[in-house]
Amino acid sequence: MSTWTTRNATFDDVEPIAELRSVVLKDDLERLGRYDAHRVRQRLRDAFEPTHTRVIEVDGVFAGCFALRAADDGHWLEHFYLAADRQGHGLGTAVLRHELAHADREDIVVRLNVLQGSPARRLYERHGFRITGEDPVDVFMVRFPTALPV
Repeated sequence: MSTWTTRNATFDDVEPIAELRSVVLKDDLERLGRYDAHRVRQRLRDAFEPTHTRVIEVDGVFAGCFALRAADDGHWLEHFYLAADRQGHGLGTAVLRHELAHADREDIVVRLNVLQGSPARRLYERHGFRITGEDPVDVFMVRFPTALPV
């Protein structure tokens, strides 16, 4: 795998991230009968918070993003998207492992939701996320901090 880094997002990142979101979610949203090209981008634009968002770069090139938003019930992992050519090569695992190690050190519960039928669910399950609820569109998951070796 190439060298990856993350950086703080800026408002200039909103359009590339909105476009990535549209591409990444299209198949799952179409399967669920919920894909609308404008709406999928606009929802990201409306909710975009650069202070919670990190841009993932591989060899200095935009490869994806994620957001971690603090809430009363833990941190919410949101908008974790990787470009199609970066999926399936261990990048998502490496980024998630890094972020979860930080959450474990800080004793932080991490929550997320993933679309019904999304292959991303397997990634989250491999990293200790468990289902807390479902609706026709989303699966809600949680991961409690694990003890780190001393």
